[in-house]
Amino acid sequence: MMHNQSKSESYAAAGVDITAGYKAVELMKKHVARTKNEGCLDDVGGFGGCFGLNMAGMEEPVLVSGTDGCGTKVKLAILMDKHDTIGIDAVAMCVNDIICVGAKPLFFLDYIACGKNVPEKIAAIVGGVAEGCVQSGAALIGGETAEHPGLMPVEDYDLAGFAVGVVDKKKILDKTKMAAGDVVIALASSGIHSNGFSLIRKVFDIDHNPPALYEPCAALGGKTVAETLLTPTRIYVKSVLALLEKVNVKGISHITGGGFYENIPRSIPDGLCAVIDKSAVKVLPIFDLIMKTGNIPERDMYNTYNMGVGMSIVVPAAEADTALEILRANGEDAYLIGKIVAGEDKVILQ
Repeated sequence: MMHNQSKSESYAAAGVDITAGYKAVELMKKHVARTKNEGCLDDVGGFGGCFGLNMAGMEEPVLVSGTDGCGTKVKLAILMDKHDTIGIDAVAMCVNDIICVGAKPLFFLDYIACGKNVPEKIAAIVGGVAEGCVQSGAALIGGETAEHPGLMPVEDYDLAGFAVGVVDKKKILDKTKMAAGDVVIALASSGIHSNGFSLIRKVFDIDHNPPALYEPCAALGGKTVAETLLTPTRIYVKSVLALLEKVNVKGISHITGGGFYENIPRSIPDGLCAVIDKSAVKVLPIFDLIMKTGNIPERDMYNTYNMGVGMSIVVPAAEADTALEILRANGEDAYLIGKIVAGEDKVILQ
């Protein structure tokens, strides 16, 4: 095999150990294998990931893509030396976006840039990516690990990903069909998810006071701040796909960076407004702790974080009970948080 023959002492002296890359690939293969689905055509390690697209039952298939990273949440994973869940976040940020169009994820590719390739660490990261792919039904068909000595410290890395899904054109969610009287359903988040960590690091002084991260916190039910912050992003794909089969969904918003104020309006057409009842939102304790510790105004919190709502879904009022039943049967904590009314503000929190 090539990795038994390919070795460069000169490149290693410059800080890049290509044999470590080969070892990492070998270690991650067992994780990649977990994600295989009917579209996979070859094994990891080639020059390109191949995927066979099954268009059976679709009149006009449309590919839907999404790409994202985990932001500075990666910094927390590095500080905690816990690398097996951050990959779930990378997948979630992509697949949760494309499901908002109504698309079923097909495959995923990851990109890891690191100061030094430690095969066991890279394999742990990819293990998390694989878990995210399993949760979303996507195949991990390839990726890249790049060693960048001198560009970043040896212990640092960054992680990003790219997902592709498919939807029949006639089933792409059309927000123009939304109407006053429709209702807004919340899908509970698992925690912070993967945005706003630059503010979190400032609030908890994470870069200079790491011991505080590991002390049990009464406000968090005895959990530490660190483990609560590192909770992986919830993936909503399978429950939303089940919903789309039975209910007339008018719009979906993935609540990420920009919180309620930026994301909910993306699924609301001109002339309508989502009125959100803040008293109905099941705010998670971590958000109360951030707001109190950092003296953050409530509006800034709702303009930065999901506050406990990972997704909002608009359905006709007559189908609300059916939608809630389907979502709950698929493991979601789903509940009503608002309604659609005539107006130009797109979203109002009251």
